[in-house]
Amino acid sequence: MQFKDIQALATHDMDGVNRHIRSQLHSDVVLIRQMAEYIIGSGGKRLRPVLAVLSARACGYQGEAHTATAAVIEFIHTATLLHDDVVDASDLRRGKETANSIWGNEASVLVGDFIFSRAFQMMVEIADLRVMEILSKASNTIAEGEVLQLMNCNDPETTQARYMEVIRFKTAKLFEAATQVGAVLAQKTARLETDVAAYGMHLGTAFQLIDDVLDYRADSDTIGKNVGDDLAEGKPTLPIIFALSKGNPEQTAHLSEVIKQGDRDQLESVIDIIQATGAVEFTEQVALAEAEQAKHKLADLEDSEYKTAMVALADFSVSRLY
Repeated sequence: MQFKDIQALATHDMDGVNRHIRSQLHSDVVLIRQMAEYIIGSGGKRLRPVLAVLSARACGYQGEAHTATAAVIEFIHTATLLHDDVVDASDLRRGKETANSIWGNEASVLVGDFIFSRAFQMMVEIADLRVMEILSKASNTIAEGEVLQLMNCNDPETTQARYMEVIRFKTAKLFEAATQVGAVLAQKTARLETDVAAYGMHLGTAFQLIDDVLDYRADSDTIGKNVGDDLAEGKPTLPIIFALSKGNPEQTAHLSEVIKQGDRDQLESVIDIIQATGAVEFTEQVALAEAEQAKHKLADLEDSEYKTAMVALADFSVSRLY
């Protein structure tokens, strides 16, 4: 099953998600409408809401609340993107100019706040305390992850354990929440809910690790953002952390200085060291192990085309080129 097949399977439910998104973007403030339409309409895989609807269907849910819940998840994700791009001073996302590069940092932060607060309004309308608990906790954890990442920036002493904690908090937590709410809506047992949530956590971790690899191996047109962004921001992601631990003294000193300075101009030399130390292959193996754990967590879920799609998503997370 290819990613386009997964998207096709979720088409009906995602049509409902998109209707919720469009209806909830309305504001009498023109700038909010312009920016919200721009960021929501700029493409992307919609992976987190797709996960939410697939999980709900795989767990046997037959109602309609999963589409509204999936829209909330996309709103939370969108708000974090707006804030991330300001913090990271990014000017390219999904192959388009970032909102902050068009409208400025102040507008991006404030519209991000609007979208984030609208997500909580939508949660109240869903009126499921367990869903609210999961999504509100996820939102808080993501914010903690952002701060943890900021603390690691320009620090060549960042360990693999510290970096993996950032991934779990900043990226994987929303994947976990997306899959967990599907099981909650379907009123599955606590054990199955835990397993499905763990699937999301492992999937999100694998997805982010491959993002780290692509930042040193792909091109801007393919991944839709500037290659070397992590390096320019002084982020010691797993390929860098591994290369620092395996490089010779000269290589380690060079990588340390580049991370401290956040120097994109040194991208070519950094890629040479990453390749020489096998850092890409190591990171891919860690990602593959996470994807395999994700699939294992679905073992007790009843077989269905939706479960098959969730397994295929785990494979896609480590085989993708964008």
